[in-house]
Amino acid sequence: MAKTVNLYQAKTQLSKLVDEAAGGQEIIIAKAGKPKARLVPLEKAKPKRKPGALKGQIWIADDFDDDLPPELITGFLGEDDAEDDG
Repeated sequence: MAKTVNLYQAKTQLSKLVDEAAGGQEIIIAKAGKPKARLVPLEKAKPKRKPGALKGQIWIADDFDDDLPPELITGFLGEDDAEDDG
């Protein structure tokens, strides 16, 4: 749950409030009882991607982009063999 402080309190205790926010506490700063700002912890930086990290661990089959067999296409399209029985 967020902690609400008035603007004067926020000015006089800013260092303490920043430490609380860095610890995960959400602080709402209000002026005349109306919320005006929110002090929240920063998101941790995501690690940078390293190109080529999976080199040699992934392969693509030689026939990856070949045409699909007709019976598989028929199945995807929802067509059945009932028409042929007729």
